[in-house]
Amino acid sequence: MFRSPFGDVEIPDVPFTSFVLERAEAHRDKPALVDATSGSTLTHGDLVDGVRRVAASLARRGFGKGDVLSLYLPNLPEYAIAFHAVASLGGIVHPANPLLTAKELCFQLSDSRARFLVTVPALVEKALEAAAGSQVEDVFVIGERSFAELLETDDEPPEVAVDPDDVVALPYSSGTTGFSKGVMLTHRNLVANLCQIEPHLMVGEEEVALGVLPFFHIYGLIVVLNYALRQAATVVTMPRFDFEGVLGAIQERGITHAFVVPPIVLALARQPAVERYELSSLDFVMSGAAPLSPELEQECAERLGCLFRQGYGLTEASPVTHMVPHTPGWERPGSVGPPIPNSEVVLVDPGSAEPVEPGRPGEVWVRGPHVMKGYLGNPAAASLTIDADGWLHTGDIGVAEEDGYLTVVDRLKELIKVKAYQVAPAELEALLLTHPAIADAAVVPSPDEEAGEVPKAYVVLCGECEVDEIVAFVAERVAPYKRIRRCEVVEEIPKSPSGKILRRVLVERERAPRAGQTQRV
Repeated sequence: MFRSPFGDVEIPDVPFTSFVLERAEAHRDKPALVDATSGSTLTHGDLVDGVRRVAASLARRGFGKGDVLSLYLPNLPEYAIAFHAVASLGGIVHPANPLLTAKELCFQLSDSRARFLVTVPALVEKALEAAAGSQVEDVFVIGERSFAELLETDDEPPEVAVDPDDVVALPYSSGTTGFSKGVMLTHRNLVANLCQIEPHLMVGEEEVALGVLPFFHIYGLIVVLNYALRQAATVVTMPRFDFEGVLGAIQERGITHAFVVPPIVLALARQPAVERYELSSLDFVMSGAAPLSPELEQECAERLGCLFRQGYGLTEASPVTHMVPHTPGWERPGSVGPPIPNSEVVLVDPGSAEPVEPGRPGEVWVRGPHVMKGYLGNPAAASLTIDADGWLHTGDIGVAEEDGYLTVVDRLKELIKVKAYQVAPAELEALLLTHPAIADAAVVPSPDEEAGEVPKAYVVLCGECEVDEIVAFVAERVAPYKRIRRCEVVEEIPKSPSGKILRRVLVERERAPRAGQTQRV
């Protein structure tokens, strides 16, 4: 069993918003959130005042403890206001991916029983279509009168007794397999994770963090947005990823800490555009959400001349479980570091569930106060992910050294990660089987230098159909990151005697160098 080299830390039993904004009043005039494009700025004082006003307005509209509000937004300064207004009322925030189609969003709105939805003008058409098929009572649009009215009040919000075990965030994850499920994260979970990463991350109030990772993603929401606000630091928000925009933000806004994912690391290491910008303010880069090779980590660190670290986690763990400490001397390229404080980690043989020796691969199991409460309305799925002893089975295969430093080497689970976005093969397979010319289908991850992985479909045809037609059929029905990027026609899908797709056979086939009937888009 592995533990943190730093020992345990104190985790207070306080509501999440109170904890995150604890230092805000003492830094009222300091920028908290800056829009990279417009320069629009919210100070820490503005943030506190905005949270109070929006909370009061929502309460006046009947929103209260246990109610759900969906944030269908890109990264904006107002994201933090809306999130903490809901959290301060004892409500639950459903952070929705703005790339979701109306149908996909409708499913999450209905499943979470969201009452209100906040969006932006560019997404309002899809938002209204999705809301019409759900229980959503009202839609507020940032930049229009509906949201502005929430800020126009001098009323005080009601005092709400929040239990640390109350759910505060409901991101959707496919977990180790299957369709997306609402991950119930409590105030205690999120407060704990902020406390747990502090000895490893060491962000101070003078730091300026790059907010390009989407806040609907647990990495961006906790490690970037809320950790920086907790430290009274500044977050520079970017509503969409644009590589030259990232470089410009670092140069113009004095970014000191860049939290990124492997595709951005690849660009920072190799894109010629980097040479046209002054990036000397940058002293720390953190990569997470997907594996990164030691070679690419070192290449990026050397080019930028700054500290580079990796971390690891999952939505069900709020999210961080491992992180290479920020302090010089702790680096170990390719590793995601040792466990965070107040947690236990064990690696087990996937077949026997017996612990494996250091240096041998095993499934990573995690236990601690940051582990989710469960999946919304799906205790059966939760029991498959968290066992009776409280161990969260991550579905990832790793190798741990004697001192607990972990390297993630493979995935036991079936999820495909496209630029850190989760794609469930079962969802795409179900969609493919609705095509009249497809008799059977399986979807697996296909290695891709830019995205890390992309979905590839293996299909058995029962009628005339071209692979580009299949690719287009899926593209019209799913978010862009879920699209089939490669497709191959086969005679049959390998399956076990019980009928389960032998996905590993296809994965090995995909990794083997060979020619095939493949369409790449």
